[in-house]
Amino acid sequence: MMSLDRRAFLKAAGIAAAGSGLKMIAQEPRETGQTVSANDHIQIALIGAGIQGQGDTGWAVRVPGVKLVAVADCYDGRLAHCKEVWGDDVFTTRDYREILARKDIDAVIVATPDHWHKQAAVDAMTAGKDVYCEKPMIHLYSDGPEIIETARSTKRIIQVGSQRVSSIIYAKAKELLASGAIGQLNMVTARWDRNSAIGAWDYSIPLDASPETCDWPRFEGTAPKIPFNAEHFFQWRKWKAYGSGVAGDLFVHLFSGTHFITGSHGPTRAMATGGIRYWKDGRDAPDVMLALFDYAEGFNLSLHVNFVDGGEESEGLLFTGSEGTIEIAGNSVILNRVPREKEPGYTVSTFTNAMQKEYIAKYRQKYPLEPLTEMHQTGLERFVAPKGYSDSYDHFHNFFDSVRTRKPVVEDAEFGFRAAGAALLSNLSMAKGNVVHWNPTTMKLV
Repeated sequence: MMSLDRRAFLKAAGIAAAGSGLKMIAQEPRETGQTVSANDHIQIALIGAGIQGQGDTGWAVRVPGVKLVAVADCYDGRLAHCKEVWGDDVFTTRDYREILARKDIDAVIVATPDHWHKQAAVDAMTAGKDVYCEKPMIHLYSDGPEIIETARSTKRIIQVGSQRVSSIIYAKAKELLASGAIGQLNMVTARWDRNSAIGAWDYSIPLDASPETCDWPRFEGTAPKIPFNAEHFFQWRKWKAYGSGVAGDLFVHLFSGTHFITGSHGPTRAMATGGIRYWKDGRDAPDVMLALFDYAEGFNLSLHVNFVDGGEESEGLLFTGSEGTIEIAGNSVILNRVPREKEPGYTVSTFTNAMQKEYIAKYRQKYPLEPLTEMHQTGLERFVAPKGYSDSYDHFHNFFDSVRTRKPVVEDAEFGFRAAGAALLSNLSMAKGNVVHWNPTTMKLV
């Protein structure tokens, strides 16, 4: 498989399909099989080997010079499966502290439930490991400053796992917006809809799930203590004690993309509503949520997630400006330019004929008719990523580049806190039943 790197891209335009308005986003390919010196070799460990954790690891080990050597998880079956996938020599444990004590591990992937993100990331950085931490970076607002300070004091690399920040698709949208292609931005509309049990976090529970095969006390961590519950263990996103609902799972991706494209630090005001409309299975996290946000830059953001949308899963962002729109849909960016009229127009049909004639004469003195030969640039342009492109691969490639060079990552702890902090405003607004405020510069609730 040929993998592709965003930073080789940045020429932004591409190869136009004749007469179609379709353009491939240009970038140079990078082979995954390239040679890496022994000094560049990176050994990693996985903390939290669930669906996201094993998926992340699959992308991480495709990056040249990266090897998985250890895995920690609270379910024995996942530890056994990691050996099946990545080899019997992979060290496995229920206690991630055993991994952090090893000197042969350079970096870890933290893909635990949300309520363990802060502690696992802080412990890893304190132990001298670089960290790739899944989104949302925080479960509680108090998590953010501690993670940021630990990264600063330990001089460890931490990358937050919203891969859109490394995407050539989002880079193209960012370039188009910055070029003034759609004029002045005034609104962003984003959605992530689903209509399936798995999409609504109804994940499969293994047949051997029990207090013997699952380390329930370790899984619970700081969460309220209850007897062993296999649904809570394997479908943890459905409960606020361990996850952050649709805001932390999906809104945070939309915030990450919006902030990357606009360069904004985040919203200043938020209001949200929603509820459990269909998946009434004991969960306490809404399956429908809508939220509105004000940005100091002069635009509004509208978000929604619907787990009962009556159709196929879909994700999209629409950036609306004074002269057009930029839409991100799947692996493409669609630019629709409709420049504003150069004259305001007139409504004189109800005036007397004499007044109409006088008014139009004076109007044309101020706004002369343009020559009929003058052309205007309008219409659609679609930019498409190359076949097989993966922003997940690029995000890990960027992370490991930073691990090797110690250069800043593309999504550091402050970016991660601003994205997750903005997303969790939705939960806070719903809980309080009113508007909430946030200072995106200081990253504090107001």
